[in-house]
Amino acid sequence: MSVNPELQGRVFAPTAPYLVGREKVREFARAVFATNPINLDPDAARAAGHADVVAPPTFAVVVQELTLAQLLAEPDAGIDFSRVVHGDQRFSYTRPIVAGDELTATLTVSSVKTLGAHAMVTAESQITDAEGEHVVTAVSTLVVRGEE
Repeated sequence: MSVNPELQGRVFAPTAPYLVGREKVREFARAVFATNPINLDPDAARAAGHADVVAPPTFAVVVQELTLAQLLAEPDAGIDFSRVVHGDQRFSYTRPIVAGDELTATLTVSSVKTLGAHAMVTAESQITDAEGEHVVTAVSTLVVRGEE
């Protein structure tokens, strides 16, 4: 089965809100070796003008994963997860993610390209806060390897 080209342009339902927890931000920061005090210490974050600890830029993947799960579960997608390799990841921020944010993400499949037996699926997750304001757009390209 190959990737369904009709996925291009498909928009998925918004995810359930994700409440960004202080300890999740700290755990993520330690995992990616982020050493800026604003990522770990609420007092340092407040002194820098933030309400709480600030998530490292790549933290957005935690929220984006919820949307990619929707894509991978889509019955007609034709994406065999065992054949998926992460090809590219980009983020475009309006403001940082901060502990206490309640984030919702909406996925749009921006392109499906076939390259021989392989396919590249690019998906954009628009992540907004509880007020509906844009926080970050996370763009992932998944490479789906074809049969050898």
